[in-house]
Amino acid sequence: MQAYNQLFKDLFNEINKVIVGQNEVITQVMVAILSNNNALLEGYPGLAKTLIVKTLSELLDLKFSRIQSTPDLMPSDITGTYIIEDQGGKRQFKFQAGPIFANIVLADEINRATPKTQSALLEAMEEKQVTVGNTTFRLDLPFFILATQNPIEQEGTYPLPEAQADRFLLKIRVAYPTYDEEVEIVNRYAFSSNEQKLKTVITKQQLLNLQGLTKMVPIANDLKEKVVRIVSATRDKNDNSVIEYGASPRASIGLILAAKARALINGRNYVSIDDIRTMTLPVLRHRLILNFEAERKGMSTDDAIEQILQKVK
Repeated sequence: MQAYNQLFKDLFNEINKVIVGQNEVITQVMVAILSNNNALLEGYPGLAKTLIVKTLSELLDLKFSRIQSTPDLMPSDITGTYIIEDQGGKRQFKFQAGPIFANIVLADEINRATPKTQSALLEAMEEKQVTVGNTTFRLDLPFFILATQNPIEQEGTYPLPEAQADRFLLKIRVAYPTYDEEVEIVNRYAFSSNEQKLKTVITKQQLLNLQGLTKMVPIANDLKEKVVRIVSATRDKNDNSVIEYGASPRASIGLILAAKARALINGRNYVSIDDIRTMTLPVLRHRLILNFEAERKGMSTDDAIEQILQKVK
């Protein structure tokens, strides 16, 4: 496992040439990638969400594409469409692939796309394929959708439906940098025009192997049962409950996978309780709907999850 730990250290050393701080965000994005899953990054504008995803695609030697979500974006703008082409005097339909045909797809400001357009991503996110007309196209593996959204309430935004939000393994909160980190950002980008040359750290085949290895990381039975108790607790109905709708078994699977991926990144061949505690918030925060009582108290989903973690021993 030490060899893998060094591999991820090399990855972080390279990405830190471009990104200042945000190591926990980068770790969680890598957790989603190793788990063969999608991630939603939420943060205010200017916090390097797009830059993190683009830089990772370079370091992982993966084909990158970007979808800039707008209210007038159509599903065919994402999946592709058939066009008429002249060949030897004959007209025939030819499929023109859309930006979904890549390894890492950045859906920027996904909540600006209409629900109809957002739903065009569902099949790709879950089944790694796209259906256009009567033809189904398999996507090149590995495949991930890394979406971003702005938490500020603005006109022209469409909240993600619960079914779509559930397809994201993690909802990652991107915070403001510290004072020292912001000074470094200013020094690096306001006074120098030199672009950093990055080298590939993990190849596509290595990444596929790492995804297989992630599932093989052992987890003790008591920790496995603890995960199920945590997720089940979100569905418990009692007088003190602040959750209207809890998480499904998909969250239990996701939390175990995320904990395994985090253990692998840290060079361990076992899942620790710290892995589970750390990954519980990003795995569950977008899968819970709070009731009126919680909203009246000004509670967030993170507050509700912290309560559950304190109860489940």
